[in-house]
Amino acid sequence: MEQRSSVAELAKSLRKELDRYSPGEKLPSSRALVERHRVSPVTVSRALAALAAEGLVVTRPGAGAFRADRPGAGALRPGDTSWQEVALSVETAGEPVRRSVDASGVLATLAAPPPGILEFNNGYLHSSLQPERALSAALARAGRRPGAWGRPPVEGLPELRAWFAREIGGPGGTLGAADVLITAGGQSALTCALRALAPPGAPVLVESPTYPGVLAAARASGLRPVPVPVDAEGVRPELLAEALRATGARVFVCQPLFQNPTGAMLAPERRREVIRIAREAGAFVVEDDFARRLVHEDAPPLSATLAADDPDGVVVHVCSLTKATSPSLRVGALAARGPALERLRAIQVVDSFFVPRPLQETALELVGAPSWPRHLRTVAAELHARREALVTAVRRELPALELRHVPPGGYHLWLRLPQGTDEAALASAALRAGVAVAPGRPYFCAEPPAPHVRLSFASVAGTGELAEGVRRLRTACEEVLVGA
Repeated sequence: MEQRSSVAELAKSLRKELDRYSPGEKLPSSRALVERHRVSPVTVSRALAALAAEGLVVTRPGAGAFRADRPGAGALRPGDTSWQEVALSVETAGEPVRRSVDASGVLATLAAPPPGILEFNNGYLHSSLQPERALSAALARAGRRPGAWGRPPVEGLPELRAWFAREIGGPGGTLGAADVLITAGGQSALTCALRALAPPGAPVLVESPTYPGVLAAARASGLRPVPVPVDAEGVRPELLAEALRATGARVFVCQPLFQNPTGAMLAPERRREVIRIAREAGAFVVEDDFARRLVHEDAPPLSATLAADDPDGVVVHVCSLTKATSPSLRVGALAARGPALERLRAIQVVDSFFVPRPLQETALELVGAPSWPRHLRTVAAELHARREALVTAVRRELPALELRHVPPGGYHLWLRLPQGTDEAALASAALRAGVAVAPGRPYFCAEPPAPHVRLSFASVAGTGELAEGVRRLRTACEEVLVGA
């Protein structure tokens, strides 16, 4: 974190100094910049690379860095793109679903907040919880592997597929490496599954509320999300059966473990019902197992995946290493059986060919190292401590916000706001107070039953920032909830 901050500060300083130099004039040497700004050579190199990417400087190996030429009269003028509004909006005959996509719910969790804002809306581990040292070591070892930069099999490296098969299938070994495809993270896998299993215009059942990324992916694929309500024990089977009958849907997307955003865990008796209901309807269950490696240390023993209990290929399983490691380790897996696997493979090949081999090799090195189980234990302890700190602070400082369920895994709490509260106004007030939160509306594909807000406890530096963030949120609530 400190090094990234130093790079940004040095780049900002050099950007201001560029006016002193004529186009083409050489900048001070890297050694001179190190001495002048008292930073490391690596920081200088990265700062110059950032300026080069902006087109402000030109670096020449062995010669140094030079001020780039100023854009002249021949610079490109902005074109007239207004015609695209028509081209992107015209609906052809037989096109049942609009192609416009609202990605705001996804972008809200990916956008970098202004300095000083505490991130309660992020979906990734804080850098202090990421295994950065282990990742760096794994990347270095991976780079020394023979053929590390060669083309991998389109399905993924056999050893990595086998590792995911053991993780997904459990001790019983119900899955083999041949049942697994390596993907570029969980979002890519979800998108691939939706495109492979449902034709454009078809309904797809989703939990309500659910992860905004699956709603965006469904709509981008021309599908119509249909909500199925969940409670503290997961999706309600009787409503799932009713929705399948009413819509004729052939795909249901669910998160049985630490559901996003409610944190619910699918009850054991419901697990069997969900698979039975889907099988009788001739429908697939897409199991998004995004948070299994984010279990808290006080959690009860976890249920096996739905895929582990499904010999008939009803379940298409999606998982990823990203949430438990780093946003940039975009390595995940799809597991399926029968013709569905071939369809998934074909869609992935057309979309992306394959996941880069260096990333796959790095993932293999990481999960095979002794530091991997230690990292997972550390995350389990830290997430438990942060969850308890946030729950305590919310109940003490925000009594008007209702917390119905405390999840033993995942990274967020789902809070119900007083009826009539303007979620957007609360999120804006919170941002002004110095904390970013996620309003609940993007988690529903239809009208929500009540206003909500989701708070993440994984993306801040520690329990102290959680307490401070809740104090800031209390300021926003005092402003917004008065008239609710």
